[in-house]
Amino acid sequence: MDMGKHMNVLIIGSGGREHAMAWKVAQSPRLTKLYIAPGNAGTGDCGENVLLDVTSHVEVVRFCREKQIDLVLIGPEIPLADGLADSLSAERIRCFGPSQAAAQIEASKSFAKDFMARHHIPTARYATFDKVRDVIDYLESVDYPVVIKASGLAAGKGVILPETLDEAKAVVESILVDKTFGEAGSEVIIEERLSGQEVSLMAFTDGETIIPMLPAQDHKRLLDGDNGPNTGGMGAYAPAPIFTADLMHEAVESILKPAVDGLRNENIPFVGVLYAGLMLTQNGIYALEFNCRFGDPETQAVLPLLETDLLDIADACVDGKLKDANIRWKDGAAVCLVLASKGYPDKVESGKIVKFEALSANSVCFHAGTKFNSDEVITSGGRVFGLTFWARDINSAVKQVYANVGKVSFDGMQFRKDIAYRALKKSSYADSGVSIDAGNHAVDLMKDAVKSTYTPSVLSGLGSFGGLYDVSALKEFDKPVLVASTDGVGTKVKLAAYAGRYRGIGHDIVNHCINDILVQGARPLFFMDYFATSKLDPEITAEVVTGMAEACKESGVALLGGETAEMPGVYQPNEFDVAGTIVGVVERDAILPRNNLQVSDVLIGLVSSGPHTNGYSLIRKVFADTQLDPALADALLAPHRSYYSALQPVLAHVKALAHITGGGFIENIPRVLTENLDAQIYLTSWTPPTIWKLIQSEGHIATDEMYRVFNMGIGMIIIADKSEVVKIQNLIPEQTFIIGELVNGEKKVRLIP
Repeated sequence: MDMGKHMNVLIIGSGGREHAMAWKVAQSPRLTKLYIAPGNAGTGDCGENVLLDVTSHVEVVRFCREKQIDLVLIGPEIPLADGLADSLSAERIRCFGPSQAAAQIEASKSFAKDFMARHHIPTARYATFDKVRDVIDYLESVDYPVVIKASGLAAGKGVILPETLDEAKAVVESILVDKTFGEAGSEVIIEERLSGQEVSLMAFTDGETIIPMLPAQDHKRLLDGDNGPNTGGMGAYAPAPIFTADLMHEAVESILKPAVDGLRNENIPFVGVLYAGLMLTQNGIYALEFNCRFGDPETQAVLPLLETDLLDIADACVDGKLKDANIRWKDGAAVCLVLASKGYPDKVESGKIVKFEALSANSVCFHAGTKFNSDEVITSGGRVFGLTFWARDINSAVKQVYANVGKVSFDGMQFRKDIAYRALKKSSYADSGVSIDAGNHAVDLMKDAVKSTYTPSVLSGLGSFGGLYDVSALKEFDKPVLVASTDGVGTKVKLAAYAGRYRGIGHDIVNHCINDILVQGARPLFFMDYFATSKLDPEITAEVVTGMAEACKESGVALLGGETAEMPGVYQPNEFDVAGTIVGVVERDAILPRNNLQVSDVLIGLVSSGPHTNGYSLIRKVFADTQLDPALADALLAPHRSYYSALQPVLAHVKALAHITGGGFIENIPRVLTENLDAQIYLTSWTPPTIWKLIQSEGHIATDEMYRVFNMGIGMIIIADKSEVVKIQNLIPEQTFIIGELVNGEKKVRLIP
C-alpha cells in the first residue's frame, strides 16, 4: 500500500488497550475514518463505536466491505486465537495481527513451551500434563519451586504460584477436575519458578524484521507491596530503568529474533505485535511467556511515548516493509495507574456512575470497563480506567498520576498507591543498599596493582576526582594525533560470574580497547575503567581491576583510574558490568588504514585466544543446558588478547588492520576497505580451534553465520602489499597465516570454502 494513502480503519476490542490504540491511531494524518468494535465509553471520542459481533467472522468481513476498511487492528487475543486474521486475509482485507496458527504462541502454553525448546529460546524447565495423577507424581519428584499454568487462554489469570506441595496439588485438582478455567485448563504446565524482576517487552514485526518497543514493567498483584490476588494488571510504567541497552540487545538476539525466525521457518509467519514476558535472573534473561498482541496495561504506558505514526508502522508490518520504518520514541517516561471496581478481581460491582474533572497536561484517561447509560458514563467491568501521565522521568510522572487520581471517581474505586516503586529513587545510599565502606575496601585491595602501571607521566590517578597525565612526551611527535576508544565487555560477564572467574574480565576490557586503537596505528597511553554492580563485593571488584592492571602493565599502559558504581535495582544480585576508555597517540602520517589498498594485497591472520569478548549472547544460548566443566570454561573465558606487542614492530609495513570483534569477518574487514575492493578469505588456510566446531555443532549454526558473529580463531588481520609479507611474518614472533587477498569488488567479504 502507498504509505501516503488515507485510510478507513477498524479496531477490534473494548478494553483499555484498544482505547490506547484508538487514541494513537486517531492522531494519524492519514486517518479518514476510525471504527471501534465494540469499543467503550472512551473510544467514542477517537472514532465511531459499532455494535459488531466480532465472534462472527462473516459479519466482520461484511462490515469491512461496506465501510471500505483499509486496515483492521485486532486488540484482544481471543479473536486472534479464533482465526479472525485468517478470515480477513482470505477476503483480501488487510489485518494487523497474527494468524490463528501463529497466535498459538499465546493461545497454547504447551505449544509455546515446546516451541521455545525447539528454537533454543531460554525458558524455565517445564512439563505438560492432562492427568491429575501424573501431575502429582511429578510435583512430588521435583526439588524446586513451581508455577502452575493453565495451557489455554484464561484472561491473564491462569498462572498460579503455590507456596506448598499441598497447595499445588489443590490447584491442579481445581484446574483439571473442577475446570476452574474451562477448556483453557484441559492441560497444565508445571514450570520451574524463576527468581528476578519481570519485564514486558513488546515488538513490532512483519514476520522477518523485528523492532522492539520501550520495555515496561507492570504490577500484577491487587495490593501495595505486590500483595493480594493476581490480576490482569494494576498499573505499568515505561521505559523500565532496570532494562539496560545490553539487556535489550540480549533479549532481541536470544528471544525475540529466534521466536520470529522460528515461526517463519515453521511456515507460520507472525505479523503484528509479539509480546515477550521476560524474567531477569542471575543467569540471564528467560522468556516466561509470549503474547500475540499488545499488552494490557503496558500499552497504556508505551503508546503515549510513541512518536511515529502507528498507522505507518502497522502498514509496514502488513506489507512486509518494517525494515524501512524509522520508529521514534519521545524522551521521558510514562506511568499508567489502573482504577478498578470494588470486588475486583473476583466478584465485581458494576453500574457505578463516573465523575470526571479536567486533568492536567500530558495525560489521558484510557477507558476499559465503561459504557454509556443515557448521558452518563458508568462502570461495566473490573478494570475501569488506566490513568496515564508522561513526563521527563518516572518520578515526575508518578507524582502527576497521584496528584490527579481524585479527578476521576466512582463508588468503590480501588487502586494501588505504589506504582513504579521499583523504579523510584531512594532518599539515601543507606536506604538503597549502597555501601560506601565496601567501595573503600575495594580501592584498598586494588590500589597496589593499579599503581604498578604508573609511569612518570601519571600525575594523579586512583582516588582522585580525575586522572592527570603529563603529555610532554608527545613533543617527540611531529604531528601527534590522539586516538580514543570506549567499549564494554558485554554478556561475557554473565558467564564469568556464573563460573566465578573474574580476573580475565579485566584483561578483556583493556585488551579489546588497545586493539581498537591499534588498528589506527596508535600507541596506547592510558586507560580508565568503569565497574558497576548490584552490590559491591570488594574482592570481586579488586579481582577485575587487578586483571585490568595486569593487562595495562603488559602493554605499557597506565591504568589511570575510573569509576566503581554500586546500583541495586539496576543490576540483578551478583550481576556486574565492565566498560572502559583508552587514549593513545599516533603520528598523523602513520594513521591506519592507508589510502593505497589495491588488488592482490595480502591478508595475514594472527590467532585469537578464544571468543574474546564477542558473541556471548549466542554462546550462552548454545550452552544454556550444558554443564560448564573446567575445560569448557577455560575455552570460553580465555581473556581477549592484545596484539600491540606483536604488531608494534611491523606497523610501518602495514596498510591496514582489522580487529575481528562483534560482527566477525563479515562486518569488521569492510571497515578498512575502499569501495572498489572485496576481501577474499580462504577458509582452508587455517584450522579453527575445536571450540568453534563445538559451538557450531551444539548450536546448529550455519557457517556464514559463524563468520558473521565470531573470530573463528583469527583475532586480528593485517592487510599488506604482497612484497612485504615475508618481512612482516619474520618480524612477528608467533605463527601467522596467509588467509586471503584483496580483489575487485564492492567492499564486501567473500568466504571461499
